[in-house]
Amino acid sequence: MNTVRYQASGRAFAQIARFHPELTALRRDLHAHPELGFEEVYTAGRVQESLRACGVDEIHTGIGKTGVVAVIRGRSTASGRMIGLRADMDALPMCEDNDFDWRSAKRGLMHGCGHDGHTAMLVGAARYLAATRQFDGTAVLIFQPGEEGFAGARVMVEDGLFERFPVESVYAMHNWPAMAPGTVGLNSGPMMAAADRITIEVTGKGGHGAHAYLAVDPVVVSAHLITAIQTIVSRNVRPLDAAVISICAMNAGDPGAFSVVPGKATLVGTVRSFSPKVQAEVERRLTELCSAVAAGFGATAQVRFERIYPATINSPAEALFAGDVAQALVGARNLERNMEPSMGAEDFSFMLQARPGAYLRIGQGVREGAFLHNSRYDFNDDILPLGAALHAGLVEQGLPLSPGAAAMENAKDQASELHASSAI
Repeated sequence: MNTVRYQASGRAFAQIARFHPELTALRRDLHAHPELGFEEVYTAGRVQESLRACGVDEIHTGIGKTGVVAVIRGRSTASGRMIGLRADMDALPMCEDNDFDWRSAKRGLMHGCGHDGHTAMLVGAARYLAATRQFDGTAVLIFQPGEEGFAGARVMVEDGLFERFPVESVYAMHNWPAMAPGTVGLNSGPMMAAADRITIEVTGKGGHGAHAYLAVDPVVVSAHLITAIQTIVSRNVRPLDAAVISICAMNAGDPGAFSVVPGKATLVGTVRSFSPKVQAEVERRLTELCSAVAAGFGATAQVRFERIYPATINSPAEALFAGDVAQALVGARNLERNMEPSMGAEDFSFMLQARPGAYLRIGQGVREGAFLHNSRYDFNDDILPLGAALHAGLVEQGLPLSPGAAAMENAKDQASELHASSAI
């Protein structure tokens, strides 16, 4: 039996804790079989198998290529309301350096961000919700592919996710090693930054390194661009706003041709911001500055600015509600309602552009200093019941039964044990 090292309260947590070992076994099986975005065939299969064992009402596959959606109807559906819960399923193209029994069986692939845990937590919520059904409305559980750079959330939305399942709000959570197990954090605005890719093509005039005065050296131009670009945020973005520009790669010339001035150089990097206004200003200034600096050296610079993921922005009402649900579970001392946003990015942002909702962080602690996307990272199985109970609470408290029906169900709970399949 797993040992939980934090405090949590509520019926959902207590009942989900009973099948904690099975959720752990599922999570570790998923960890051992990582798959990249839109290749989650094994993962989607295990999810479907688990959902059938849980007794959900409907299972829909192939939404957003390898996405899976489960539908669970409450004791009543008179409200006509519907809430969505999302978990991402994909892994990363990186090698794992762990040595436990459930380490990746696939060289070069690893669950280095905890999506295996996110998937298992949502399966745990499915099992509890399907067994108890103490809500009025419909729960839609979204198992999403391709979060790691493939914009799987956008693909699911474009594939008609919310037309087929018209949820009024949608919620997701991500494990956070910097937070202690048993804690939850969120805010009522930006949680994650927009992620943009920038590519700068510098064109000069090639020549001999011994006669550089006859060339227009794109390497020198690039060096000046890298320095000048760092003034955009400090001199064009308000100090109260936030933005980051990082040039992360440069390609020019051939290391074997030590005396050849190349004719071209390419810079690649990323821009992070929370505000569309700041995002547009950075793009404008980047284009103007690169063009002007290059022209000063007799070269040209073409900027390609690609908007990859928008900012992940919680809607205030849904963030307040999600915070209340978390507080009932972990207590006010273990809830951070004004969490500092991260400059990382998250494609759940596409779902939040289509529906109001909230993105939460659930603490899991750091294992041997291994943060997310680290080759020594592993999801903390201790928090599986907590995450599953948090998902379940969003449904039960968001779609409450009438007072009379709720009282009747509470009486039933006191008279009988929870009956649920153990085949997770």
